[in-house]
Amino acid sequence: MFGNENEPVTLQREVEVIIVPVGVQVTLNEGELVHIIQSMGGSFTIYFEGNLFRVSGRDADALGKEPIKPPAMPPGATDEEFESLAWSQMRTVFDPEIPINVVDLGLIYDCQIEKSGDGRRAVNVKMTLTAPGCGMGEVLVEDVRERLEIIPTVSKVDVELLFDPPWNQSMMSESAQLEAGLL
Repeated sequence: MFGNENEPVTLQREVEVIIVPVGVQVTLNEGELVHIIQSMGGSFTIYFEGNLFRVSGRDADALGKEPIKPPAMPPGATDEEFESLAWSQMRTVFDPEIPINVVDLGLIYDCQIEKSGDGRRAVNVKMTLTAPGCGMGEVLVEDVRERLEIIPTVSKVDVELLFDPPWNQSMMSESAQLEAGLL
């Protein structure tokens, strides 16, 4: 399905998951046997009773895995270093149906960083989805927000979902197009 992964695990605790691709949140119970079929960027896609579910990286412990840790940022990091880290963090967000990160998919249209006098930063992102009716849209938006909020010095993150211009495959990076078999 998503590469070579098909790791059976027993849930260590009750966990909130999102049904892929509809985006509906449900709870799976402790002790259920699930199969991890994708683990990219700190989140997981699991298979259970004929359905795919997304498990957030912050709930990785329910799968017996390490939860997401904040990225390291050197004290006194320059604006350029911070911006590079922000883009790196967004590259850890993967579409649960297409195992390609949202940056290389071309879903991130813009990332603006505003620094305040106290050294804190606000991050404003404009992004889109591969299709306007994507049930996972809000999940991807929240993933981007979460990955940026855990960067040291971030005080606020705003992720705006846009559909103009509409996404198309030409917005994908060359490496993503190659990975998807489009080149």
